[in-house]
Amino acid sequence: MGTKVLKEVNSPVNGKIRVIRSLGFGTYIQVDNLTQSGGVVYVIWKETLKKIANSNFKINDCLILGLGGGSVAKLVRKYWPKAKVIGVDIDPVIVELGKKYLDLKGIDIVIADAKDFVKKSKNKYDLIVVDTYLGDNYPSEFESSTFLNSVTKLLKVNGLIVFNRLYFDNKRSAAVKFGKKLEGIFSKVNYFYPQANLMLICKA
Repeated sequence: MGTKVLKEVNSPVNGKIRVIRSLGFGTYIQVDNLTQSGGVVYVIWKETLKKIANSNFKINDCLILGLGGGSVAKLVRKYWPKAKVIGVDIDPVIVELGKKYLDLKGIDIVIADAKDFVKKSKNKYDLIVVDTYLGDNYPSEFESSTFLNSVTKLLKVNGLIVFNRLYFDNKRSAAVKFGKKLEGIFSKVNYFYPQANLMLICKA
């Protein structure tokens, strides 16, 4: 009741993607019945980034790995209006849906595999967000030491990197295990639990 499918498309990367509008959550994008952008995902990231903003953390440059429909980008622009934001996503289909339905704009968008982008990037960032889910699957390459070391090199001094992990049912043990791995790489790892997610906020 009160829910309408605005668009349904097939993506070579994500499979079936649906844009939905509901009375409770507004407009959001789903893959495999899991919200990827907008709706509850926007709320989760709002809580997380508000926590960082409230600590007076200054951001001039932000990198988003796993841009999706742009929830994180929208919030970064809200809390740090002058920051330069680069969003990377492997799936042009979901990015286009974000532009059309979720007001994704005002950032530099790169369609690429996040692993490849990180290897080649020469820039450094105050904030890096890693949200590289395909549906509810977190690809193992984004847990590898190679990727983690590469992405850490892109952080400015005193910069932060935030990893989003699902935290429900059988996802919990994998999320905690990943957190332990991050503790071996970063000087500080804060665990933040909005909704059914675990946000790992890391300082180099």
